[in-house]
Amino acid sequence: MSNSSEVVRTDKKKPLIPKEDIRGVILVFLFVAALIFIPEHVGGIFQAMFLSVKSVVVDVFINDIVGMAIMVSVIIGRIMERLGFTDALLRIFIPYARLIKVSSTVFIPGVYNIMGDINAAGRIGAPVLQKGEATLDEKKIAIATMVQAQQSLSTFMMGLICFANAGLKSTAVVLVAVFGPLFIVPLILSKTIWRNTKSVEIDDMPRFTPTTGVLETVFGAGREAASILFLLIIPALTVIYATIGALDYIGIWTHVQTFLTWGLNAISVHPATGSIAVLAAPDYALAELGKIAAQVEPRYIIGTFVIASSGFPLCVIFGQIPAVWSQSCDISDKEALKAAVLGIVMRIATAALLAAIMVPLVF
Repeated sequence: MSNSSEVVRTDKKKPLIPKEDIRGVILVFLFVAALIFIPEHVGGIFQAMFLSVKSVVVDVFINDIVGMAIMVSVIIGRIMERLGFTDALLRIFIPYARLIKVSSTVFIPGVYNIMGDINAAGRIGAPVLQKGEATLDEKKIAIATMVQAQQSLSTFMMGLICFANAGLKSTAVVLVAVFGPLFIVPLILSKTIWRNTKSVEIDDMPRFTPTTGVLETVFGAGREAASILFLLIIPALTVIYATIGALDYIGIWTHVQTFLTWGLNAISVHPATGSIAVLAAPDYALAELGKIAAQVEPRYIIGTFVIASSGFPLCVIFGQIPAVWSQSCDISDKEALKAAVLGIVMRIATAALLAAIMVPLVF
C-alpha cells in the first residue's frame, strides 16, 4: 500500500488588473475631466493649499520666532539632559513603581517625554520595556502615560509665556498637569483595566545623561533641533495645512471647524488655538495663544495648556506612536493605538477638570 499526499494550492489567481492600477486609471480620468471642465478650480484648490501652508510654515515657523523657539528649546532640553535632569527624574519614580507594584520600566517613556521627544521616548523606552520583560498590560500603561506629557519642550516654554502674558501663576498647573499624571495614570490603569503587572526592577536601567563633551552636546543639539524642525515639524504642518486649505476651498472646513469649536468650548479649551494643538502643532498653538493671553479667560489658558502639553496632534496618536512602538517591541500597532487613544482621552478629561477647579490657584 503506497502513501499518497495531497498538494494543497495556497496561491490565489492574480487579478488581471491590480487594484492600484484601477485606482490610478480612475484618478487619471478624473484629473483630465477636471482640466477640461473646471480648470479654474484645479488651479484654485492648489493656490488655496499653497496659501494655507505659507501662512503657517513660512510666515510663522520660518520668518517668525516660533521656529527659533523650537530650536532653542531643543538645545535647552539637551543641556538639561546633559546635566542629569532626566536620570534624576527617573530615579524618583523607581520607589513609586515598587509601591504600586508595576515594572519600573513603565515610567521611562513618560519621564523621557517630559523633555519633549515622543518619538525618542518610544524608540528608547519600548526596547527597555521588552528587555525588562514588561507585560503587555505594562506596555499599554507606558504608552498611555507617555501621551500625558508634551512632545516638545518648546510647548512647555510657550505655555509658561502664555501664563506670564496673562499675569497668571503657572506653578500649580505645571505640577498637577505635567508631573501629576506620571503618578496617577499608572496607578489608575494598573488597578482597573490593565492589571497584569509585576514589581520588577532591572539592574541595567538606561542612563540618559550623555557622556559627550559640553560643546559637542550643544552643537549636536543644534543639529538635532534643525532636523526636528525641518524634517519632522514642517513636513507634518505642510500636510495638515495643505489639507485644511483644500477642504476650505471646497467648503467643508467650515463645518469641521464648527464642530471643533463646539467640542473645545465644552472642555474649556480656547477654540482657535486649541484646534491648532489638536490638528497640527501644540507649540505653535501656545505661541498664538500667548499673543492674546491677556484677553483670554484663565480657564481657557489652563485648558489649552493641558491639551497642548500632551501627545497631540492627531497624526502622532494615530500614526507615529503605533508605528514606533510596534517596530520597537512586541506590541501590535492596534494595541499601541488603543493605549494612545485611551491616554489622550484621559488627557482631555484632565483638561476639562483642571480648567474647572484650578482657576483660583493661578492668581
